[in-house]
Amino acid sequence: MRIPDGLYFSREHEWVKVEGGLARVGITDYAQDELGDVVYVELPEPESAFQAGDTFGVVESVKAASDLYAPVSGKVVDVNGEVADDPGQINEDAYGSWLIVLEMSDSSELDELLSPADYEKWCAEEG
Repeated sequence: MRIPDGLYFSREHEWVKVEGGLARVGITDYAQDELGDVVYVELPEPESAFQAGDTFGVVESVKAASDLYAPVSGKVVDVNGEVADDPGQINEDAYGSWLIVLEMSDSSELDELLSPADYEKWCAEEG
């Protein structure tokens, strides 16, 4: 399981890369490994707004379907159509296959997310 430095992690297995006031969001290597082969991703429309913890989409695999949760509040400013068209990219590179970019409405919510070390502990406790 790969857990890169420089990212924030949710307890629901989303990762966040902060780029100024923007949050690039995807699912973690742990999540894609647990799901198995990802076959479908449903993503929101640009301009959609979410509060931290809201469901923003769905990822389906050969094993299960799982909701995607917004790790921070904000408005969707970009959606990765390439991943929607070819969801298997998530299995190949979970951290290179971002799903959405949020314009954060409250960057202090990042303080509620996990560091790489804390996320590694969280995954070990879940497993």
